[in-house]
Amino acid sequence: MDSSNRRTLYPEIEPYNTGTLQVSDVHTLYYEQCGNPNGKPAVVLHGGPGGGCSAMYRQFFNPEVYRIVLFDQRGSGKSTPLASLKDNTTWDLVEDTQKIKNHLGIDKWVVFGGSWGSTLSLSYAETYPESVKALVLRGIFMLRRSELIWFYQDGASHIFPDEWDRYVAPIPEPQRGDLMSAYYRYLTCDDKEKQMECARAWSRWEMATSKLYVSPENLARAEEDDFALSFARIECHYFVNAGFFKEDGQLLKNADILKDIPGTIVQGRYDLVCPARTAWELHKKSPHFDFHFVDDAGHSCSEPGIIDLLVRAT
Repeated sequence: MDSSNRRTLYPEIEPYNTGTLQVSDVHTLYYEQCGNPNGKPAVVLHGGPGGGCSAMYRQFFNPEVYRIVLFDQRGSGKSTPLASLKDNTTWDLVEDTQKIKNHLGIDKWVVFGGSWGSTLSLSYAETYPESVKALVLRGIFMLRRSELIWFYQDGASHIFPDEWDRYVAPIPEPQRGDLMSAYYRYLTCDDKEKQMECARAWSRWEMATSKLYVSPENLARAEEDDFALSFARIECHYFVNAGFFKEDGQLLKNADILKDIPGTIVQGRYDLVCPARTAWELHKKSPHFDFHFVDDAGHSCSEPGIIDLLVRAT
């Protein structure tokens, strides 16, 4: 598509309603609603896990048409307690998504998510297909071992060797044979200074590699203590536990459940965080989904070609 005809984000908006919902003895989630209170319900499932919501996510939807729901997942953003790993699994988040839906009196909604948000969207849709009106997915991630090894052990390191050196620097060389496990030990240790050093390094690695062109704003975010700590701790917790799935490749194996749900997949051709092969495999298993490669994009939902197709999909 001619880049001059690309759609851009809708104007910035503020929520018309915010609230919290206690979903367990430990966790209380922050949520907000934007747009048209009587519009088509849609929920945004943010990335990470641990990334929290951004005000930008409100802008992928026409606010006159949609009732847009955003919430910070367990341990993330404005939800409390920050960076908590207790009772924090994929299946807890699936149930939380359903609890938010029911709390707000919504029957079915459009589910919108990218990166880890696509993982959670697929997990939710395969668990509660009757609650999903449509899926809008970006940067597909199914949390398979091969995908984790590519990004955190041996793969993307060949493309960004300079940033890779920063990523491995906090880990003693004898422990680098299993970087995720080593990081997990330090991110959960009692040495708060070492914990923050590792949180910043872990977060910078993803921030540095998520766009076709490295974003200084992304790099700066990795230096924000609260964001870096929740992002790194929760991501690593999920990854060393294989996403809490029963088997590797569970989401792809069970994709037949999605056969009656319309969907769109938007995938950056040069996505180094969640390489295109995963999206392509989901496309082959769910050919009824609209599928789009963006040939001048990486991983981030803020890249122009990805914005264009996500806005068109909603």
